Order: sequence, then structure tokens, then C-alpha cells
Amino acid sequence: MMLKNVLQEFGLTAPELEVIPFGSGLINHTWKINQNNGKAYILQRINHNVFKAPQDIAYNIRLIGSYLAKQYPEYFFVRNVFTNKGDDIHFVEGEGYFRLVPFVKQSHTVDVVQTPGQAFEAARQFGRFTHVLNDFPVSQLKVTIPDFHNLTLRYNQFIQSLQNGNKERITEAQEEIAWLEQKHYMVERFEAMKNNPDFKIRVTHHDTKISNVLFDENDKGICVIDLDTVMPGYFTSDVGDMMRTCLSPVSEEEKDFSKIEIRNEYYKAIVQGYLAGMEGDLSEAECKSFFDGGCYLIYMQALRFIADYINNDVYYGSKYPGHNFVRAKNQITLLKRLLEKEEMLRAIA
Repeated sequence: MMLKNVLQEFGLTAPELEVIPFGSGLINHTWKINQNNGKAYILQRINHNVFKAPQDIAYNIRLIGSYLAKQYPEYFFVRNVFTNKGDDIHFVEGEGYFRLVPFVKQSHTVDVVQTPGQAFEAARQFGRFTHVLNDFPVSQLKVTIPDFHNLTLRYNQFIQSLQNGNKERITEAQEEIAWLEQKHYMVERFEAMKNNPDFKIRVTHHDTKISNVLFDENDKGICVIDLDTVMPGYFTSDVGDMMRTCLSPVSEEEKDFSKIEIRNEYYKAIVQGYLAGMEGDLSEAECKSFFDGGCYLIYMQALRFIADYINNDVYYGSKYPGHNFVRAKNQITLLKRLLEKEEMLRAIA
């Protein structure tokens, strides 16, 4: 009944509506809405425990949509459907915030990247998204998750966990902790990037896993979706997250670390796709730092997992004993494999 009332707010009242759960997202609840006239929509309930101000997300999407409609009308951008009251987000007391967007026909998403071609297309779409917004007044965007990709903050939180966390777990993770501390130079490099005027603060997606790109029936990219984390940021956030989630054939949940590897052809596809989408917008210094993006995001995730393990799994939770410690070691292994190929991979960009 609650969803029926929500849909009525968006003008969908036909009794023939079909509502089915949709997608594999972990943050928001998503449904596909089918009408008997052939039209379809995607309804999402925004997780306000993660996104403290969902109205800021709607504001950002509205602002970007208006800019693109005027400056790049040919760019395919999925805009929110307005409610009967003219709002692009609807609040239900006790249930949260809802938004509705048109379903893009003959489109699909990919949960796990299967080919370098898919990696290229995804990277090209994320690059193109930032490219068409190159002249957008980025300072007008709301920050939907403060310090989301702030490596310095994550390192400091890691150090705090060593001071206040579970002593038994700290002892157990001594080897991994020492290795992460040795890699503090990445934090210094990250800070140097922030202070370098050759690195532009851009409109950045910040969540560039393959499932946040729509593909057509020929596996060509259509557009990026799920813009909840679109904020001001550095290009390293987007290319780094693509590397973290696409370079290895296994995910951060894999317990058999021997399966973790860096697939050169996927790295090359991400570089070529993103640069094609950006159409020359990156500075020379940014191009030289392409590899660093992968280091920052993988290192940051390792820090977050091990800090949470030491803090007794208060953030990510734990599905089995030592879950976050396994995740941390997984990401440490991934970073080690990446660093082993540093010279060769830097040459690609």
C-alpha cells in the first residue's frame, strides 16, 4: 500500500501497474514499475542512513540536468520524474525519500565486468560525464557524503583505531598494519595532488563500478546512472574506483588471495576509455597520475576495512568472524599486485 501511495504522488495510478524488485544495489531499495501501456519506470528509496540529506542529491541532479539540457542537449541524461506537486523527490514519514526515473528501454546493467570492451565503454562513459561538465560551476554542487574519498582522513582514522581499538585484533593484524603504515607515502602524494593547481576539482561520480553504467543491446555504453555520490572531486576518484573494481577477476570478498591479479588488458581499457571520454581535458600532471588513482582507492579501502575490524566491525558489519580482516587482506594483496606492475602500467597512460 505504501508504494502505491508513493506512485500516486508521481501520477501513476493505473490499477494495472506491476511493481517488481530490481537490480543488485546494496544501498538503496529499487523497484521497476511496468505500465500496461508499455511505459516503465525505476522507483528508488534513498538510504537516508548513508545519505543524510537526500534533498541535496535531488538538487545536484536537477542542477546538472538543467545545465546539460542547455549546453549539451544531445547528451543522454536520465532526469527525475516530478511529483504532482512539482517536486523531484517525495518524502514519506517513517519510510524515507523516494524518486522516480524513466526506465531506459533496451538497456541493461552489468554486475561484474566480463570483457575489456565493457571496461572501455564504462570508463568512456564516466570520462564523458566529467567532460561535458568541464565548465559546470562545480562549487554549486552539494557534498552528499563529506570526505567520501579523503585518503588523509581515512589514514588518520586507521591510526586512531590502533590507539583505541581491540588489542587482540591489533596483535593479530600486526603484519598487515605494519605494511599499511609503510605505504604512508601515498597519503603524502595525495596531499601534494590536492595542493597542485594542475589538478582540477571536477564534477566527479565517485562510485564508478561497472553496474553504474547503462549498456545497450550491443554492450555499448549509453550513460552513467546512480548519481547519489556526484560531488566535487578529483579524477583519481573515478579512475581509481574503476581500477579497484575491474582489474582483478575476483571481488573484495574473495578469500583465496591467489586468485587476485591485475589484468593488463583491463587496465589499458580503462585508461583508453576514460581518456577518450575526457577528450583531452586532463592536464599532463593528471595523466601522469592515472596509476596513482588506483593506489589511492585500493589503499583507502584496505585502511577502512582493517580499521573497522580493529574497531569491532561497527561500520561495515561482519557476516562471519574476521570478515573485515579478510577484506583488508584482500585489498592489500590487490594493491601489492598493482605495485608490482607500476613501471609498466604507468607507461600506458
